[in-house]
Amino acid sequence: MRFTEEHEWLLVDGDLVVVGITEHAATQLGDVVFVELPELETAAAKGDEVVVIESVKAASDILAPLDGEIVEVNDALVDNPSLVNDDPTGEAWFFKMQVDDLSAVDAYMTEDEYKDFIGE
Repeated sequence: MRFTEEHEWLLVDGDLVVVGITEHAATQLGDVVFVELPELETAAAKGDEVVVIESVKAASDILAPLDGEIVEVNDALVDNPSLVNDDPTGEAWFFKMQVDDLSAVDAYMTEDEYKDFIGE
């Protein structure tokens, strides 16, 4: 897994990149009550807002970490947004991307670097 400064995690799965938010981010958000996922086959550029999350505390956006196309979304989050709090780095992934350059994932933080970033 790799991590962004926006508290997203990225996992390479074959030729796709799976994207979710970290446990740290889920804790900061509080109880998630709504998730709006992107449309399939949406072209996304790095930095584009692709997911909206609403919690009891705030609304937040998930940004595309890489250039590519959204090829799968986790519909389970629409029916059960609390999965984000229950299993943020597992069952609560948001989307999978077919990316233009898979090696771009390597530019993001390792788990140890992320822990230093959040002060753990």
